Amino acid sequence: MTFAEKSLQSFLDQVASAEPAPGGGTVAALSGALGASLVAMVCRLTIGKKGYEAVSAEMQTILPRAEALQRELTDLMQADTDAYARVMEAYGLPKTTEDERAARARAIQAALQHAADVPLRVAECCVQVLELARAVVERGNKNAISDGGVGALMAKAGLRGAVFNVLINLNSISDETFKQDRRARANALQAQAEHLAREIVRVVEQRGWGRGG
Repeated sequence: MTFAEKSLQSFLDQVASAEPAPGGGTVAALSGALGASLVAMVCRLTIGKKGYEAVSAEMQTILPRAEALQRELTDLMQADTDAYARVMEAYGLPKTTEDERAARARAIQAALQHAADVPLRVAECCVQVLELARAVVERGNKNAISDGGVGALMAKAGLRGAVFNVLINLNSISDETFKQDRRARANALQAQAEHLAREIVRVVEQRGWGRGG
């Protein structure tokens, strides 16, 4: 049974258990998926509503993109936990002979690289959610602006959590070119997310309840 098929309480209990997975990477993907869901909600509360005729077409374009990100991030929840299992499986390979030790080392490195790339994709998706959130808080239904703001905060949290998981996996990877590339990509995504989140919070505060600054 995938995480998407479990009850909320079952998933929470599984996260809270003594098992190391599902852990922070899976929760980061969930956070991004929740952010995408709230963006979709604001779109639906804007499309066809009086006073928002001029932006309905834009919201109709954003809606399927938000839904697609929600689905991908939900899939990435399972992918993150599966990636951890793959790493553990590689560490459990036999290491009696020289050939076995070499094969085990290669399997571990491949699994670790995969385990870094899954949260990197989560981070990429979360930035896309933030970009959509900016549009809906700027031009979507003002009565749902706080929902769009919460969606942005969830996406930002998802991204930060995903970046944590990218960087922790890089610690054990020996390929310096791979490490430098993924670290640079993760840092760039984080900087982009921080900028978007600041803009979104400012818009929510100004448009939502008239706070200056």
